[in-house]
Amino acid sequence: MRKRFWLLALCGLVGLGVVGAAQAPKVGGEIIIAFGTDPESLDPNKITSAPAGMVLTHIAETLLTMTEELQVAPLLAESWEFSADSRSLTLYLRKGVKFHDGTPFNAEAVKVNLERFRKATFAFLLFPRVQTIDVVDEYTVRLNLDMPFAPIIAHLTHNFVAIVSPKQIAELPEGQEIMAPVGTGPFKFDKWVRGEYVRIVRNDAYWGEKPYVDAVVFKVVPSDATRLVLLETGQVHAIMRVPPLDAPRVGAMPGLEVVKVPSVRTIYIGYNYQRAPWTDKRVRQALNYAVDKEAIVKEILGGAGGVSDAPIMPLIFGYSPQKPYEYDPEKAKKLLAEAGIPKGYKVTLYHPTGRYMMDAAIAEAVQAYLREVGIEAELITMEWAAYLAFLRKPVHEATFDMFMLGWGCVTLDADYGLFPLFHTSEWSPKSNRSFYSNPVVDALLEKGRVTPDPEARKAIYAEAIKVLWEDAPWIFLHYEVQINAQSTKVKGLIHHPREYILAHRAWLE
Repeated sequence: MRKRFWLLALCGLVGLGVVGAAQAPKVGGEIIIAFGTDPESLDPNKITSAPAGMVLTHIAETLLTMTEELQVAPLLAESWEFSADSRSLTLYLRKGVKFHDGTPFNAEAVKVNLERFRKATFAFLLFPRVQTIDVVDEYTVRLNLDMPFAPIIAHLTHNFVAIVSPKQIAELPEGQEIMAPVGTGPFKFDKWVRGEYVRIVRNDAYWGEKPYVDAVVFKVVPSDATRLVLLETGQVHAIMRVPPLDAPRVGAMPGLEVVKVPSVRTIYIGYNYQRAPWTDKRVRQALNYAVDKEAIVKEILGGAGGVSDAPIMPLIFGYSPQKPYEYDPEKAKKLLAEAGIPKGYKVTLYHPTGRYMMDAAIAEAVQAYLREVGIEAELITMEWAAYLAFLRKPVHEATFDMFMLGWGCVTLDADYGLFPLFHTSEWSPKSNRSFYSNPVVDALLEKGRVTPDPEARKAIYAEAIKVLWEDAPWIFLHYEVQINAQSTKVKGLIHHPREYILAHRAWLE
């Protein structure tokens, strides 16, 4: 309950999630939602971003789910229980569910999916703690662990652990990824035009409450200004990431409404930790002092967020605040001089456009701040999927100096917010794109995963965060608040803290 009050206070809301759902629903029509980046994949084993997760969650469901109130709830698993020693988790599955291709959903389907997930980009969510997977009976599956695994329930809500048809998996050619996922969800995959849109259609055989609309289109529109124009002219029904300074104007327009929703996302600029001069802690710390994060939050984000005082944001279990790196360009210059960095030193700073709130503008601001302390940063951007592929290169192929990314800690657990980003085993092509490595942090993060006691886990993560803050593998920037907008003609959309707009039960007037 305290978490929910924190969310409401953060966003200035009187309610969370569902917008415009007071009247009787109508059936039919097509809802168009504009977002900034094309999914990099729709294969649960390959996806790594919220835009891809938002599309996939309409099509393929998980065993457990996280509600818009950020509570764990049943989905394809109706209930679950741990053994007395917490070394096995038994899941009791929903009966009478079928995949879109008619294949029955059962324990064997779960086993096939989870065994395949061992090779997923986000395999750390379950493995190597899950040792074996047993089919107990048709609707019961048991996960056997090598030791207690504290975050496993939260991890099973993650949309990347989505369940697709075992028939589709069996028929997938070796080395190919799933392009048109066959799930159990309320919508079925229809069409994907790369760089333009993904279209999904109602699943009339859905096991739960069926969607009202015939179809949903997720339209790829990288430009903030263009998304606004499309909404204002009625060409789309909802958009993600309204520029904060435009929000009052949009909210005042007849027929439109602005929706502010919490986010669990932290925005950062990573260094190539294994490449000079980022191997020198003085340089990494200097750039933290060089950037005025408070000004970025106030002037560019319009207050829609907060300055980072930890690698994870305050809502996350295990969060432990540190003293922020204050804006001190003179201290930055002193540290750079001590490290032997000459004035005019050139670096590359890669960043996305249209993926995070005001991302390009923030990159330009960072560039200007770095110039003030003698660092000349060349800004380089690219299309989202290509950008992720570029950052997934292994350490010996990585050519970048710095990069901007965000991380949404969607499980609300520090394990997910820290382990994949800072543990040595997670170096790219996994999620530790900074190639950060510290044996002390590795040991703490491993310990945090397998310690059952919540208070003991908090102490472990507090210690890890203290080391990370001192090491400064990132420029710690800020955490976001989502600002979306929609037409008043669309009802029942859920604007989820996981940065999803969900149309499961939405309709059009």
